[in-house]
Amino acid sequence: MSTPSKSSPATPQRIPTDTSHAMDAVALLTQDHENVKALFEQFEASGDKAYANKKKLAMKICLELTKHATAEEEIFYPAVQAIGGETEDLVDEAQVEHAAAKELIAQILSMDPHDELYDAKVKVLSEQIEHHVQEEEGEMFPKAREAGLDLIALGEAIEARKAEIELPVSQ
Repeated sequence: MSTPSKSSPATPQRIPTDTSHAMDAVALLTQDHENVKALFEQFEASGDKAYANKKKLAMKICLELTKHATAEEEIFYPAVQAIGGETEDLVDEAQVEHAAAKELIAQILSMDPHDELYDAKVKVLSEQIEHHVQEEEGEMFPKAREAGLDLIALGEAIEARKAEIELPVSQ
C-alpha cells in the first residue's frame, strides 16, 4: 500500500566505504590545523620586506581560522558539550581561546603589513592557535571519538558551513 521512499528510516547512518569525499569531523578539523600551521610557517619564512606576500598570507590565515572557528562553535562544540562531564569545561576554554583569536584576527585585518606590530600580532596569533590545537587534539578530539559521536555527519555539516563563510573585509 505504501510506496517505497528514497530515504527510508532503515538507511544506515554511516556513509558507504567510499569516504574519499566525506571526512569525519576530527580528521577534517585536524587537517584545518595542519593547513593553518603551514600558512603560519610560510608567513614566518617571508622576508622582512615581503609586504604583499605577508598581507596575502595573513588574509588567508584569518579566513581559514574564521571558517574553522565558526564551524567548530556552531556544529562541533555543541555536539562535544552534549557529551557532558569534563567536555563542558574543554568547550568553555576553547570558546574563550576563540574569542581571543578573533580579537587578534580583527586587529590584523585592520592593519597594513608595514605597521609596526603587524608581524608580532601574527606571531602571537600563531602561538595562541598552537596552544589551542594541542588542547583540542590532545583532549577534546579523543573524547569526541570515545563518545561515539557521528563524526561523519558532523564533518559533512562542518564542510558545508565552512563553504558559506567569507571574511567581512572591505578592500
